[in-house]
Amino acid sequence: MQKTYDPSRIEPYWYERWEHNGYFEPSGQGTPYCIMIPPPNVTGTLHMGHAFQDTLMDILIRFHRMRGHNTFWQPGTDHAGIATQLVVERQLNAAGKDRLEMGREAFVEKIWEWKDKSGGTIQNQMRRLGASVDWSRERFTMDEGLSTAVREVFVRLHEEGLIYRGQRLVNWDPVLETAVSDLEVESTEEQGSIWRLRYPLADSDESLVVATTRPETMLGDTAVAVHPNDPRYAHLIGKKVKLPLVGREIPIVADEYVDMEFGTGCLKITPAHDFNDYEVGQRHGCEPINIFTGQATINENAPAAYQGLDRFEARERIVADLKAAGLLDGIDPHKLMVPRCERTGAIVEPYLTHQWFVDLTRKTQPDGRPGGWTEITDPAIQAVRQGQIQFTPENWTKTYYNWLEDIQDWCISRQLWWGHRIPAWYDNNGQVYVGRSEAEVRKKHGLPDTHSLQQDPDVLDTWFSSALWPFSTLGWPENTQELSTFYPTNVLVTGFDIIFFWVARMIMMGLKFGGEVPFKEVYIHGLVRDSEGAKMSKSKGNVLDPIDIIDGIDLESLVQKRTTGLMQPQRAPAIEKQTRKAFTNGISPHGTDALRFTFASLATTGRDVVFDMGRVDGYRNFCNKLWNAARYVLLNTEEQDCGANDEAVMLGSADRWIISRLQTTEKTVIEALETYRMDLAAQAIYEFLWDEYCDWYLELCKPVLQQDTDAKRQRGTRRTLVRVLEAVLRLAHPFMPFITEEIWQRIAPLAGIDSPTIMHQRYPIPAAELEDQTAEAEIEWVQRFILGLRRIRGEMDIPPGRALPVLLKNASPKDLERLEQHRVALDFLGRLESVDVLDANADTPESALALIGELELRVPIAGLIDKAAELERLSREQSKLESELKRIQGKLQNEAFVSKAPAEVVTREREKLADIEDALTRVAEQQQKMA
Repeated sequence: MQKTYDPSRIEPYWYERWEHNGYFEPSGQGTPYCIMIPPPNVTGTLHMGHAFQDTLMDILIRFHRMRGHNTFWQPGTDHAGIATQLVVERQLNAAGKDRLEMGREAFVEKIWEWKDKSGGTIQNQMRRLGASVDWSRERFTMDEGLSTAVREVFVRLHEEGLIYRGQRLVNWDPVLETAVSDLEVESTEEQGSIWRLRYPLADSDESLVVATTRPETMLGDTAVAVHPNDPRYAHLIGKKVKLPLVGREIPIVADEYVDMEFGTGCLKITPAHDFNDYEVGQRHGCEPINIFTGQATINENAPAAYQGLDRFEARERIVADLKAAGLLDGIDPHKLMVPRCERTGAIVEPYLTHQWFVDLTRKTQPDGRPGGWTEITDPAIQAVRQGQIQFTPENWTKTYYNWLEDIQDWCISRQLWWGHRIPAWYDNNGQVYVGRSEAEVRKKHGLPDTHSLQQDPDVLDTWFSSALWPFSTLGWPENTQELSTFYPTNVLVTGFDIIFFWVARMIMMGLKFGGEVPFKEVYIHGLVRDSEGAKMSKSKGNVLDPIDIIDGIDLESLVQKRTTGLMQPQRAPAIEKQTRKAFTNGISPHGTDALRFTFASLATTGRDVVFDMGRVDGYRNFCNKLWNAARYVLLNTEEQDCGANDEAVMLGSADRWIISRLQTTEKTVIEALETYRMDLAAQAIYEFLWDEYCDWYLELCKPVLQQDTDAKRQRGTRRTLVRVLEAVLRLAHPFMPFITEEIWQRIAPLAGIDSPTIMHQRYPIPAAELEDQTAEAEIEWVQRFILGLRRIRGEMDIPPGRALPVLLKNASPKDLERLEQHRVALDFLGRLESVDVLDANADTPESALALIGELELRVPIAGLIDKAAELERLSREQSKLESELKRIQGKLQNEAFVSKAPAEVVTREREKLADIEDALTRVAEQQQKMA
């Protein structure tokens, strides 16, 4: 092995070899285990959230692959209708070209060209992260096979009456001129105003004052609503007001939706431009009046004076005209939530338009009669309630139920050119025909070639095809071998932010068309936040690129990345300042394994991930520690007899101890992985490798390897060095695949293993017969002995190399036995000059004290120790013991704890209390002797 750990050398080599040899592909044997990757948008690159999520999935896949399962991790990307069209359209605009001038066919061809050139970015990043997906089965949501599935689902749902076309309110982006989903709308608090407008009654001199944040929409008002219990307006219910600037008479209606405390208690109702107003209007028979075009300019349904104006120009004109007419009652500053499209930044408008919808609210009874069972959503609810699908953490089921139980019909059409074209055709009379192709439509309805048909220009919502991902990627509607083997899949790993938009829809569609739930478990992880707890976003300038952490990046390049392409360029100076402050020297290289282990260590159930570069630095050191430990093992075992013949070896206490501790670690890691506690698994691996194997076992080995003359013991130690390291490499492989593979290739032959890759080795299985409580108790005694000496050295500032005389008092026969048994190790690790055992009643010289249960470990201070410093140390020890005493006394004085806790737990706490009280007594005696 090279002297220095260099991830940039080993990572590309091993990934290329794994992929080239087909190690990621299903084995065809064992119980199937399948994960479908949440397909990232083809437009972009993987951010920290993707890297975190992919790491968690890869840990699970590698874990189950090593357990002998027939594992399949499905990779792929999403065509991302809006995002992709916007990217390519902006590129064309920059080159002086226009989508409309090009025409649909040429524009879509240009998008495919762009996808083919840039689509590999995400795949290459996933390779850098070590993702062991089966690239031979990679899918794209607009592949021909997936497109076939999309058309099939649309046609079947339409034939069942569960897809329809109707006029309803949708979120509308006037820049893209398309409906957008809730997921593509971000509402942020912004400073605005409330305008108070006076509406005269039609039959008197009275008037009502309404308050609105969007005065331009008044042109489409169809009613004024008041609360039925509001005494101020009870006498006006049923009367009419004359709509200012328009002249249309509209009714005053009573509706409980109105908040009597807000504004004046009068609410203008604009059904075509507000979702709540639409519902109120429906209840009172108010016909919606749309006053906007698709570009959010005023249309022909408004007075001529405002037609053609942009919505905000119209706002200024309307407010001025109302003021001139004496109908503006006032303007007040007001903070409000403004919905903007995350892609364009444009303010989204509720807009009344014809769209295609999936009916998610239709109910039928088992015999087909109306009422009762909601056909698509109720099965999805029951699948979770009955345990067919389990959420981790379980509390996210409440979010899932709440959304499905209050669901609205799903708008699935988008006014874009990039996406799955809606399989519907119109003739010149407006008659609509739905089919898998135009040829099928003509044959089914007997339409000759001379009968003109035009396909619907809209495309389907991206989430429509994504909802089919678990089974469309496996070849549905064909009954493929992959579908019968891997559906339903095992677990979906995703963030909580798309439970509504993707998780629920996959469950609905999976049950409807796959015949079963699409996955058995949903593991919900948190979102990645920066070290201050803020959500990572480009606009805030706190985004980190995972590849920059792996490879490193200089400060100037990092600043440039963070300040380029901001939607708010004015924020660039602040972001540059923040970046220079946080990353004084840029980011040093860390390698993939350190980043992956960081992600795993932060993956606490249900909590957001607060990402701190300091953690990655620490795990880079952990990789170095493992590398150096492996070099030490190889130095002491290569070309040596490592005990292939069991009869020719003897295991000492340290060997049996580390083997026993390994069993506990294996058990902890497996239990943690089975319950999606990657953080606990990572912690167990870290503590075993660093604290127990490296810091203790390797040191305990040295006197055996360097001084012991017993060949059997030396062989036993060499065998244990190799076999424990080999096992822990397998244990850690899902977390740190590259470094473990590199080291394992050198260690495996010494352990008698002949295999091309660690990936196909069995994951460690704890063996109860290898647990050794006697050895663990012995080595714990040795550790406490050495740590006691080290604490005295550190606090007394005694040089590490100076040999110490040690006095032992209150030594039990077991203490003396262990002293004799481990004297060589104690001398070696503790640098002992001598060890004298004192009689219990003998006077003791002034000395520094460390306690090992009843045993007093003393180092005489004469000519060695600063008396004042030792008194100060004893005082700190006293404070520590008193704090622990108070804590345990509090627990034992708590009746609820004593009555509810298991008897053995209470007994153990009482024993601890007695031990601490005894230790305090002896510390006090020592203080008195030295005073």
